[in-house]
Amino acid sequence: MTVIELTKKNQAKLVDQSKSLYSEVIAVTIFLLVSSSYISFQQPIIAQDQQQTLFNKTTLDMKKPIKDLSFEIDNVTFSHHTAHVNGIQMHYVIGGQGDPVILLHGWPQTWYEWHHVMPALAKNYTVVAPDLRGLGDSSKPFRGYDGNTTAEDIYQLLSQLGLDEKIYLVGHDIGVQTAYSYAASHPNNVSRLVILDVPVAGFSPPGFEDCCWWFSFHQTPDIPEILTAGKEREYLSWFYSTFAYNPEAITEADIDEYVSHYSAPGGMRAGFEYYRAFPTNVEQNKEHATVKLPMPVLALGGEYTGNAALTSMKSLANNVSGGIIPFSGHWIAEERPDFLIKELVKFFRD
Repeated sequence: MTVIELTKKNQAKLVDQSKSLYSEVIAVTIFLLVSSSYISFQQPIIAQDQQQTLFNKTTLDMKKPIKDLSFEIDNVTFSHHTAHVNGIQMHYVIGGQGDPVILLHGWPQTWYEWHHVMPALAKNYTVVAPDLRGLGDSSKPFRGYDGNTTAEDIYQLLSQLGLDEKIYLVGHDIGVQTAYSYAASHPNNVSRLVILDVPVAGFSPPGFEDCCWWFSFHQTPDIPEILTAGKEREYLSWFYSTFAYNPEAITEADIDEYVSHYSAPGGMRAGFEYYRAFPTNVEQNKEHATVKLPMPVLALGGEYTGNAALTSMKSLANNVSGGIIPFSGHWIAEERPDFLIKELVKFFRD
């Protein structure tokens, strides 16, 4: 069976699974909404002012030093830092030396998704892996999850570090939107752009969103937070398992790392806000798309999503290459780190 046939088979399987799960989600949602013993709309579980208190507390906590500032991955030293950028405290990990490589993670992940890739890149590059706004150890504001705002977060961070002039920029999943917005806003500052596994909002191939029931679910106000409260591990683990070609690539320890952040106050809500920003992203992207990206772009996808990212970027940039990563699902940096490292280094050096 060819990779293309396998991809189509996997996509069809995911569509069936997603439709079934979507029906279950809708049924549970309706039940909870009509059950007065579970929730009263006159007295919501978390009032707006209480939510704001949680978010402000998290923001203030980010001003405290992070423990264990320096650490090693495969005998390569990295360090934790925070910076005040664009009205938030942003956590980032940095290590290595050379031209800067910026790694933007996806959902439901943090900077940690790159931990298999970072040591090899740090031998020849300065690697910066931030926690995007609202995620990981970065502060969690109520607003600002659209591409232009999150790109400005990264731009201000790199400006503070003196690394904003010429960068290699890599985005995965929701990090794709931030990476594209950054490249479109600062085209002269990005030497090479890498897009992993998802298309840019508003420029998806036909039918791409049909299998993604959670797009609509996550955009629904309040309900996703209510339904996943106390069930963060169970909910997120479905994604780690379902969209992995090799589910064992993301270990229980990895899941513990991710869930510890998403189950923290405001963690799930911040993740959902990235999906609620989709309509804004579409409008921003239409404006950016009036001028195609000038830098070379590499677009890679796992076998489930195939060439969706590649197709998307061909309509947004002049010089695009890429393809499908064999034997990988959505979690490319963890399922095929060696393959990804080779592709990145080759692309950066060409």
